[in-house]
Amino acid sequence: MKICDLTGQRILITQASSFMGPALCRTFAELGATVIADDRPLLDPDLPAQLVQDAGPIDALVANLALPAPTTPAVAVTDAEWRTVFAHLVDPLPRLVRAVLPQMIERRSGKILLVGSAAALRGMKRTSTYSAARGAQLAYIQAVGVEVAAHNIQVNAIAQNFVDNPTYFPAEVQANPAFKERLKREVPLARLVSASEDALFAAYLCSGAANCFVGQVFPVCGGWVTR
Repeated sequence: MKICDLTGQRILITQASSFMGPALCRTFAELGATVIADDRPLLDPDLPAQLVQDAGPIDALVANLALPAPTTPAVAVTDAEWRTVFAHLVDPLPRLVRAVLPQMIERRSGKILLVGSAAALRGMKRTSTYSAARGAQLAYIQAVGVEVAAHNIQVNAIAQNFVDNPTYFPAEVQANPAFKERLKREVPLARLVSASEDALFAAYLCSGAANCFVGQVFPVCGGWVTR
């Protein structure tokens, strides 16, 4: 039984080969969506608009944006590190949204989902740059979600951590005994959220069953945020 039906929906997924991209593409296709997958990091300021234009009509945009998180002490963070992280995670988001909103407003329907991070919701040592960028993403989504709700467009975010993905929890990390102990110590679920569990929730938020959510941030982290 399908949790949600995406048959006939055209869904654009960014950075489709990294972070949650592979699981999202696979799950959305299994649920009937036409997936438009793009692998590129969106560093070129003109690329998001070009990507949306080339994609044609889009029912849902999934902004899957990622890069390996720096682990620099706050006192040692350089301007270059700050700019690099924001260029990968923050700057592409409004460019994507500006590009896709006009068509959604015109037809009075659409979904925008950010795949973000719970690092913005709970402090962690040596993640000031990354957490700040992820926090900027969430604040932007909350504001835009409220702004465009009257157009019947739902803009929301998943804020995740301890979800199985190749960017932040590759196989070698998961196999490390110290990491396994960390899971038991820090995550009430005591395991990683599976990629399919996360992707199915993303699919739900992109479906017609989730029309009531406005600018909301949903933690998906096995209880890590509320521990």
